[in-house]
Amino acid sequence: MPEYKHFPLADTAEGLTEADIIAWQVKPGDTVTVNQIVVEVETAKAAVELPIPWAGVVTELLVEPGQTVEVGAPILTIDVDPDGKAAPAAAPPKEEEPAEEEMKPLVGYGSKAVVTHRRARKGAAPAAAPSAPAAPVAAPVAAAPAPAPAKPKGGYVPLAKPPVRKLAKDLGVDLHALTGTADGGVITRDDVQAAANGSAAPAPVQSVVDSGYDPATRERRVPIKGVRKATAAAMVQSAYTAPHVTEFLTVDVTPMMEFREKLKKSREFAGVKVTPLTFAAKAVCLAAKRTPDVNAVWDEAAQEIVYKDYVHLGIAAATPRGLVVPKVRDADSMSLKELAIALTELTDVAREGKTTPAAMLGGTITVTNVGVFGVDTGTPIINPGESAILCLGAIKDTPWVVDGEIKVRKVLQLSLSFDHRVVDGQQGSEFLADVGALLADPAVAITY
Repeated sequence: MPEYKHFPLADTAEGLTEADIIAWQVKPGDTVTVNQIVVEVETAKAAVELPIPWAGVVTELLVEPGQTVEVGAPILTIDVDPDGKAAPAAAPPKEEEPAEEEMKPLVGYGSKAVVTHRRARKGAAPAAAPSAPAAPVAAPVAAAPAPAPAKPKGGYVPLAKPPVRKLAKDLGVDLHALTGTADGGVITRDDVQAAANGSAAPAPVQSVVDSGYDPATRERRVPIKGVRKATAAAMVQSAYTAPHVTEFLTVDVTPMMEFREKLKKSREFAGVKVTPLTFAAKAVCLAAKRTPDVNAVWDEAAQEIVYKDYVHLGIAAATPRGLVVPKVRDADSMSLKELAIALTELTDVAREGKTTPAAMLGGTITVTNVGVFGVDTGTPIINPGESAILCLGAIKDTPWVVDGEIKVRKVLQLSLSFDHRVVDGQQGSEFLADVGALLADPAVAITY
């Protein structure tokens, strides 16, 4: 006899409460194996592929690409005993609510079991004592067909959130027979209740004014989701929590650019991409040893300043999905060549949208490079959990006074934003001056 299981959306990183469905890798009727990738989702941190912990046959996809789903909500139904060969149990098992179903660990997300009841879903009602096992959502039934219209073929999935699906199930309403009135055809609670009462759902209100002019036809609305939503929340939190101070420094980096050309011709750096960002990353690591305050963090709960004896260097990267800040772990222990290789790999992975949530956790200080867009400088916002962020501007040919004469030099503007609770003006200025000195003349590094 068939045995159905719901595959809930797992928590792929600490603190996540929801994710957007990007694309399904399976369809109803497909046979899947244990740990096969079935769906790609976008969380607040990155795009993630989710494997399924069971083998069987997919019976229904419960959500559509583009939908936002809460952690613990069912997204797929699978028949784990399609051939009916499993031995019958002594008593019918009680089916748990999907939000409390315990799953085996997902491949690539550590060894802990994913237990979705670790975080209650928003707006969920208290669970009542079940009177009988609930039937799986949209599972094939061996008994006589219900009077509701038959489900259309071809893998059609009604657009409705889990609470609306539960309401429809409780009221005996077939979602496949409804047309949603919300944006994108999403079925709402009102649609379900109207169908249960035998009345038609209200038609959408038209927004076109009598003159025939509709400004909305020249506007484009994009839902705030995933990385963009998380970035916005983090920046607002940082801006209104940490008192920001930003300082600026203009530097003649002509010697650095000349040194870069020498490295390109050296055998040791053959095939290695050395950029101004590479030099800046090394300079930040060296300068942080002399001014450890910039690599510390304010712990509000413990009322302590936590100094880090390591540098997990964040690199802000623009991607098609928004701004992400992956980290170079223990960057302070790397040579210039090792940093160059690590930065190349990190930025390539980020631009492909393959940065994992784990790669963006635990940073201590960040570098952002607006110079790649031709911008001179900026006032960056500190990443939460850090105390400083260095911004690199564009390197431009600029008139510069050298030994009393005006010459054309390669000039770069730096800016440093820091948390004034942790870093005083003196420490911020000393750190920025050290970074500037190292970029103005890389030979200074041997004196540190």
